[in-house]
Amino acid sequence: MTELDTLKENMTSEDHEVRLEACKELVDYPTDAIDILINTFTDKNPLVRFQAAKSLASIGQDSIKPLISALKSDNILVQKYVILALKDIGDDTVAKELINALGSEDFAIRKFAAKALGEMEVKSAVDPIIELLTDDDWGVRTSATKALGDIKDKKAIDPIKKARRAATGDKDFKKVANKALKKIDPKPKKKKAKSKK
Repeated sequence: MTELDTLKENMTSEDHEVRLEACKELVDYPTDAIDILINTFTDKNPLVRFQAAKSLASIGQDSIKPLISALKSDNILVQKYVILALKDIGDDTVAKELINALGSEDFAIRKFAAKALGEMEVKSAVDPIIELLTDDDWGVRTSATKALGDIKDKKAIDPIKKARRAATGDKDFKKVANKALKKIDPKPKKKKAKSKK
């Protein structure tokens, strides 16, 4: 029995610690490990899922294509950890793939892709993320607004303000929009400078 066989067997162990260690060691077998690790995104233990994402990020470039394919999964959990792994790889290929994912028919993928691009602060994603401010899905609009706040590109200011105006009666969205605007342009407006004492 090879060491790889042992690791594969360990991945089916009832003990999450054993599965966690196997996830770490699988990095030494990138060719075989990628599919195994992606399948681990549905593991019942969050620590194991997180480690699988970390290991895929360590494998790097070779993981990108299979991860992007896995993004099409119907399982939100899988999508979430795919984005996590891609974000940690964080190179230009990933950014390009995530920008493409913004156009997905699946709202969850659009949402997670926007979130990841925001956390990676990808300037080239600003325009396609701005388009999501009018998305049909509330979660996507919110995620896009937060992402634009994280990227801090001033050209997002007017589109965010427009989205905020359109969100009549939606206090939660307005809060997110205000927070994003503050991040992009932290200078307080003179006329509202009331001191709170």
